Amino acid sequence: MGKLPPLTELRAFDATARHLSFKKAAAELGVTPTAVSHQIRLLEQYCGRKLFRRRPRPITLTEAGNRLLPVIRDGFEAFATAIAAVKRDSSKQPIRVTTTNAFASRWLVPRLPQWRKIRPDAPLDVIGTDSVLDLKGGDADIAIRYARTPPANGIASDLVKDAFWPVCSPKLVAAGLKTPADLRRHVLVHCYWPPSDPDAPTWERWLAAARRRWRDVPDLKDMEHLSFREELHAIEAVTAGQGIGLFSDLLVAPELKARTLVKAFPMSLPGYHFYLVRRPQHRREKLIDAFSAWLQSVA
Repeated sequence: MGKLPPLTELRAFDATARHLSFKKAAAELGVTPTAVSHQIRLLEQYCGRKLFRRRPRPITLTEAGNRLLPVIRDGFEAFATAIAAVKRDSSKQPIRVTTTNAFASRWLVPRLPQWRKIRPDAPLDVIGTDSVLDLKGGDADIAIRYARTPPANGIASDLVKDAFWPVCSPKLVAAGLKTPADLRRHVLVHCYWPPSDPDAPTWERWLAAARRRWRDVPDLKDMEHLSFREELHAIEAVTAGQGIGLFSDLLVAPELKARTLVKAFPMSLPGYHFYLVRRPQHRREKLIDAFSAWLQSVA
């Protein structure tokens, strides 16, 4: 592709050629007549030809200007048509929702048929990741963040809060798991928590709280352990009867309801909040608001 003159010069030429007036072209473009005249002169220098006859007034196009005008006009019309098509297509793009892998799999995805039923015209693109995607950078349209306090990088609203309960297969309870003292005969299943979070709902914290309530609670070192990086894998292991896990009641709600998992002991640790976060002045704000309202209603 050959080198083109600046777009501002082409716009100034197009407006002036249509109005045959520097003043009217300036009013259309929101600049001064002097600025328009300067842009025209730069374009004439670029072309090496005069494009307007300035004397006598009113101005008229030269032969070179008449040759250039339809090409530039067709070009601007092509730009406008292409941009309008892109805008129409962008309005049909899915809403990109980012949240943690576990929350997407265990809470959000099972509820999506309800959204599709009420808004079949608004598809979703669910991005399950434990990384924090940049809303301002356009990596996603709306985020469901898991945090103790509202995130500061957007407009945040509280969706739901969880608690962490020791849960296991009902077969373990039937086999004699009655009090925390019985834990020494079982495997504790762990999920990864960042070391930087001192308030994470870990087995170590749960056992420390249990000692203030029950007698003979074993030490962490006196038990067997099974650890997972992915929370979903830990839930699968506990459901299969491989040990006792400390899980969010939101994430294991289906299993608790179906009794494939049961709460082993009547004591939980506080969890976190799931916050809806979106950037202000989103170009699809009405649709984002509708999705946010739906999430609040099903939560």
